[in-house]
Amino acid sequence: MSRERTNVIGIVGLTICVTAAVLVGGWLAASRYLGLGQQTVTAAHEDPPAEAPAPLKKTARAPRSDGGRAGQPDGTPKAAGSSGAPVAVKKDTAPHDTNEPVSTPPAADSQPDPAPARAAAETPLPSTAVGASAAPTVDNHTDARAIVEESQRRSEARFYQYDGLLQSYDTNKTVTEKRWMLERQGSHGQSKSVLRFTAPPEVKGVALLIYNHPERASDQWMWTPAIERDRRIAFQDRSTRFFGTDFTFEDLEERDVDQYDHTMLGADTVDGAACWKIQSTPKKTRSSQYTRSIVWIRKDNYTPVRLDNFVKDDVVRRLLASNLENIQGIWTARLLEMTDLRRGTHTRLSLQQVKYNSFMKDEAFTLQAIRR
Repeated sequence: MSRERTNVIGIVGLTICVTAAVLVGGWLAASRYLGLGQQTVTAAHEDPPAEAPAPLKKTARAPRSDGGRAGQPDGTPKAAGSSGAPVAVKKDTAPHDTNEPVSTPPAADSQPDPAPARAAAETPLPSTAVGASAAPTVDNHTDARAIVEESQRRSEARFYQYDGLLQSYDTNKTVTEKRWMLERQGSHGQSKSVLRFTAPPEVKGVALLIYNHPERASDQWMWTPAIERDRRIAFQDRSTRFFGTDFTFEDLEERDVDQYDHTMLGADTVDGAACWKIQSTPKKTRSSQYTRSIVWIRKDNYTPVRLDNFVKDDVVRRLLASNLENIQGIWTARLLEMTDLRRGTHTRLSLQQVKYNSFMKDEAFTLQAIRR
């Protein structure tokens, strides 16, 4: 009997212990559950700063913009407070909601909109247009060399010829008349010319052969039929008068733009026409009797209408061109007047039978040809 009672007491004790353990475990589980719920509710009402890495994710979108080419070398314009952000961005690769309500630092707010930035990058810089407009051209009317070059270009022709009437006036206003014929082949700087007197009888047949060069003074030979002899014109003779006229041997050469340095002196008028006034100084390779020259070029058709030749500070010869006429598309002065200011004499040359681009053979511009 005592053994059975002992067993009953053991079973009751065990049941009490199990029941107590269950109650304690349930109480602990309920306490943890209620505590977790309160913590969750509290966390839902807390401010976002707990998610501090989020602004770095916001900054990570900036490199995807195409419009920052005009900024830093990597194409993003640098903003205050953004230094060091690229390092954090590289480490943070977790996905995020682009619409998350996070506070954004000033660097993120200063990012340019991609579309305007792209348009700015594709728009040419203002310096490009300024540089193009500042280049020396004839249109800006300030480059002396360009104006002289354009004047020369407009008068170029592969062939050129005319008959000329020369009237020379001495100090007593006595007039002496001569006639010559000029033929030219080639362009400025590389042309060949033959000038031959046709009247009066005492000078008829006298001829001058001129080979012009782009880098130096011309070569000249003169044929005198009365003595049946040709001779080369030496440089020291280039300043002498040509057969009693007021033209010197040098004045019969062609002036080439590359043989002079040109300087703009301003604007002036000749016979009521607006002109550029340009000074031309011979280069060292261009031997000349003149120290410098001043040329007046009309602004409307780029035709030279006046040329003053200086020896030191004195004007020694002046050439005036008038009676302009458009012949075969080339503005041509039909009257040239050369004045020797030291002698007080002048010669008028009237151009007749002017022709351009009428073919002439090379053989016509040789010593053998002028001897015939």
